[in-house]
Amino acid sequence: MNKQSGFTLIELIMVIVILGILAATALPKFVNLSADARQAALTGLAGAITSGGSINFAERSLRGTGAGVATSGVACTAAFLQNMVDTSTVVTTGYTVTGTVPTCTIDYNPVQAGVTPVNINIPPIS
Repeated sequence: MNKQSGFTLIELIMVIVILGILAATALPKFVNLSADARQAALTGLAGAITSGGSINFAERSLRGTGAGVATSGVACTAAFLQNMVDTSTVVTTGYTVTGTVPTCTIDYNPVQAGVTPVNINIPPIS
């Protein structure tokens, strides 16, 4: 008599059910990755603008010249912030900029679910 070994149908069904439960619990973690990526991109852009504003402040303090005049009370606009970064960083499209120097806020336009606006600090020139 041949003795066959292998998995029974019920064992295979149980493995499929367990894999389905694991996939259902892990799926929400992977679905929200786009919001995390957008938040990281917005934070990176805000960091680049803040750094550019600090460099502009240092250059104006030393030489009296720089990319843009950031005086206290000046309204923050996307075109104004574009002066703080290089030309490959596009700030003027797809973003909403609010506030006045020294504190500006940048967000996506339209607003993205799960992404919070980021504050930008630009040292004012006196």
